[in-house]
Amino acid sequence: MNNLVIDLTHGGVKIAISLAKKGKNVLAYDIYNTLKSIDSKMLEVYNVELIQFSDLADFKGDMNVIYPIHLPLTQEEIMSHNPQLNYTFQTHHEIIGELLQDWGQDIPKVEITGVKGKTSSVFMLKEILIDENPLILSSLGSLLFENGKKIILKQNISIAPANIKETIDLAYKIANPICQIAEGVVKSENLRKYDSAIFESSLGVSGIGDVGLLTNIAEDYPIAKGRSSASEAKRQVFNCKTVVCEKEAYDEYYSSIRHNGLNTFSLSDRTANLYLNDVNYTLDETILDITYSNVKTINGNVISGNMNFGVFAPGRHNVSNVLGVILTALCLEISEDKIIEGLENYKGIPGRTNKKQMGNSIIIEEINPGINTKAIEESINMIDNLDDYYIAIGGDYGITCEEINEEKVSEFLDTLNCNIILTGDVGSSIHQKMSNKCKIIKNYNDVYDIALKNNKNLLFIYRSDYRKLSQR
Repeated sequence: MNNLVIDLTHGGVKIAISLAKKGKNVLAYDIYNTLKSIDSKMLEVYNVELIQFSDLADFKGDMNVIYPIHLPLTQEEIMSHNPQLNYTFQTHHEIIGELLQDWGQDIPKVEITGVKGKTSSVFMLKEILIDENPLILSSLGSLLFENGKKIILKQNISIAPANIKETIDLAYKIANPICQIAEGVVKSENLRKYDSAIFESSLGVSGIGDVGLLTNIAEDYPIAKGRSSASEAKRQVFNCKTVVCEKEAYDEYYSSIRHNGLNTFSLSDRTANLYLNDVNYTLDETILDITYSNVKTINGNVISGNMNFGVFAPGRHNVSNVLGVILTALCLEISEDKIIEGLENYKGIPGRTNKKQMGNSIIIEEINPGINTKAIEESINMIDNLDDYYIAIGGDYGITCEEINEEKVSEFLDTLNCNIILTGDVGSSIHQKMSNKCKIIKNYNDVYDIALKNNKNLLFIYRSDYRKLSQR
């Protein structure tokens, strides 16, 4: 059988080489023409043949087409180049699941997808699993935590499904240096430095997770040139052994799916397996009272109970992420005490939602490409005394499909009697619509200096890719 890997931009090179190493006959199509020379040489080393769709006319027999879930082509369009072939189709997620089907059988594995809250969920779960030395793929990179210490395997790496295998391979190399292997000193206990794994993916999961967590479908944006959608791609989460899904997302998009290991969570729906009884929001610590019932675990048990605890979760969207993480941990049969301890240790993510002290000032950062109007209002409404704070709002446009309703934000800000600073393209545009003009600055870094100089706390709400701000 021939295996045609489409799209060498989003991990296809890794997939093609992995298949070739298993003795498969592999073809590859660089649909976006982005193949680097070093990758081209690697494909040549492993006898992976680069072709165009028109070359399919030269082949006979079986053709397994491996494609990214967001491919802007239909199966019919691919088959039209040679209708005589016997076609099968697999997504990049599915082939990674196949390549890794025998990996990690003795460790807890979690795959996380969703529209928003994925990275925050990864790092909350990391705190809960910290004693299990988690191996992580997230939008912050490939990481390994050994005895609480972070090891960066690779910083600039996407959350494409192929990079799950890349992360595993990098961790193997860390544990087994080539020089030691050459000297024959590798012992069996050196083959792995992790005892759990957490993998983030934007458009679905591979299915290797003992638990698949779907955080939400906050917006169902189109993919594949409108031929599919985010909700359709993330449907792959139901390939995991146990599934944790936001109840509202399940009801709207997946209610026709029956899964023996399904568990749902909700901020308000008491028919969910885990729901919020009561919440007291503050910027410093949010107190949650939750109930869980009939939760199906990875070992086939069913558990119920109540929990009351504090966590850094400023806003409903952050609390929703917490609920999903708790339910995931319960599915893994992690004790309540360990879950609470982990969440208490979670202080946010630098460059995302986090709290820190600078001089005499408390700095609350809410930095995220998905920040919208509601998130801005909720964050500000949690401040007990606005006189103690500067409120800085800004950001960039064109980084997500959902944009901010500037009119609503400007109307809300006009009702406030506090120190407001606007910055960036978003801040400049909001400023033009406000009746009560406020301070506007060009460089977002200056908001920190202003707060420190005037002994004020700072709530910094910035809509941006965290990687852009991480350089400050």
